[in-house]
Amino acid sequence: MAEAVYCADEAATEALGRKLGSLCRNGDVILLNGDLGTGKTCLVTAASVAMGVPPQEVTSPTFSLMNVYHGKTLNVKHFDLYRINWPEELEDIGFSEYAGGDGVTFIEWAELFPDAMPEENLELKLTREGEGRKVELLPHGKPYEELVRALLAQKDQEG
Repeated sequence: MAEAVYCADEAATEALGRKLGSLCRNGDVILLNGDLGTGKTCLVTAASVAMGVPPQEVTSPTFSLMNVYHGKTLNVKHFDLYRINWPEELEDIGFSEYAGGDGVTFIEWAELFPDAMPEENLELKLTREGEGRKVELLPHGKPYEELVRALLAQKDQEG
C-alpha cells in the first residue's frame, strides 16, 4: 500500500509533518530517507511541534546522532544516522534501547542500516520533484497502513 504526497514547498512539507505528528501514537517508528536537503528534518520538526515540543528545541542531530524532545502529548526520539559508519556504532549510541518503545521515534537516513530497523514502521522517502518534494509513504505493518489512511484522509479533508 504505497502512497505518495506532493509538497510544493517547505510550508507544505511542514503541514504534512504537523498532520503526521497529530496522528502519531506512542511507540510509532517513522523512517525518513532521502538526499540531503529534501526536507527530512523539516518534517520531523513540524511533527514534533504538533506533539507539543517547542520549535526552538528541535535541532538536527547530525552531530549528536540522537536528540530527545519532551512534548506535551508524546516524547520524541530523533536519530540521524548520516555520520554512522558501522552497525556497531548504533549500539554505542544506544539505538536498540531507544528505537521504538516509549514515545515516537524518527530515524533519518534509516536506509543506511536497513537490518537494524524495527520490522514495523512507516517509511517516508523524500525526493526532489520540480520545485517541491515527493513524499512516498511506505507502511510496514497494519498499524502503519492505518496511519497512512488517516494521514491521507486528513489531507483530503483539508484539500
